Amino acid sequence: MRADIVPGAVFPDYELPDHRARHRALSELQGGDPLVLVLSRGGFCPKERRQHEGLLQLHREMQVGYCRLVTLSTDNLLATNEFRGGVGAPWTFLSDPARKVQKDLDIAEYTVYKIYNGYWFFGRPTVEELRLDLRAVLQRCRPDWDIGSAEQRAAWAKGEKTGFYPYGKTQAQVLAEQE
Repeated sequence: MRADIVPGAVFPDYELPDHRARHRALSELQGGDPLVLVLSRGGFCPKERRQHEGLLQLHREMQVGYCRLVTLSTDNLLATNEFRGGVGAPWTFLSDPARKVQKDLDIAEYTVYKIYNGYWFFGRPTVEELRLDLRAVLQRCRPDWDIGSAEQRAAWAKGEKTGFYPYGKTQAQVLAEQE
């Protein structure tokens, strides 16, 4: 893997076609929320399908926790759609049959808060590990994680709501930003 891809580093903002052939940048898909990016070797692999079946429940939790999930597959557009539909995934799948990202990242397999090596099935993160990772990420990036702190209570009492979700946006703005 490229030496600059380490926990805490900014991940490259790749732009690839999604499952509807619409070109999407990772930054657009992430918005202002934490993003779990699953690098997948494709729907042909039973390990990939099983992992994605497990991600279905986590995705429902991620939605109410204001987090995003994206799968980047090496499949072509048709196979990407079959993979997504076959596991019943409602989240965005990106298609990279030329393996642009794999080559750029200098990784041998598609397998950056934490990097998991998922070549072997049990090297992949469990849903619970991802849930715990998301908790740690959210504690760092959400100013209102601990609404019981003295600073948060004082801000709320003063009517200063920009430090609380949805951070100065209307619900209509939040909904418009969602997929």
